[in-house]
Amino acid sequence: MYRWEITRAALAQRVFATIRSESYDQAAATADTLLSAGLTTLEISLTTPFALEAVTTLVREVGDDAVIGAGTVLDEVSARMAIEAGARFLLSPNLDEAVLRTGHRYGVPVFPGVATPTEAVRAMELGADALTLYPATAYTPDWVGDVRAIIPQAALLPIGGVTVSAAPDWVAAGAVAVGMGSALTDGDRATVTKRLTELLERLADTA
Repeated sequence: MYRWEITRAALAQRVFATIRSESYDQAAATADTLLSAGLTTLEISLTTPFALEAVTTLVREVGDDAVIGAGTVLDEVSARMAIEAGARFLLSPNLDEAVLRTGHRYGVPVFPGVATPTEAVRAMELGADALTLYPATAYTPDWVGDVRAIIPQAALLPIGGVTVSAAPDWVAAGAVAVGMGSALTDGDRATVTKRLTELLERLADTA
């Protein structure tokens, strides 16, 4: 798949999970719950123990049925390791040119972090495939709308503190998708499945 195809697939549901766990087993269990419930995109934060092993295992298990990425990719070395592990996209809280260059060298989309219109434009000039707005708790959906009014080509991805109730508001304001962590993953399997199903329905109805 080309980078643009991977990007489109990764953002198709307009929500993806960011998994940051205290152990490999916890990350694997969370991923299994979400994927079984119908989520098609998730990323494993490199702050999770044995994160790269988790990425490799998930990619092997899901094949083309889901898009598995690596998150908290801060530098070129981490980017290369994540790609070798099989990550289909790289997500960062920061804007690092070497991460973008490494991902693109191997046909992997990169979603770097931005916090201002200046950083958003710079990231786009460097070829960013989408723009991570982190942490979203420092902003509001209105901020996304205001930025896209002047930079309509900015593909913004709010992540960090996005709640289930607010997710549709971010998308309605112009975000191409939202990344969600514990707000999506907390609870037993039945609870998470019900929450995800309802959220996907609400996002599908969001203009």
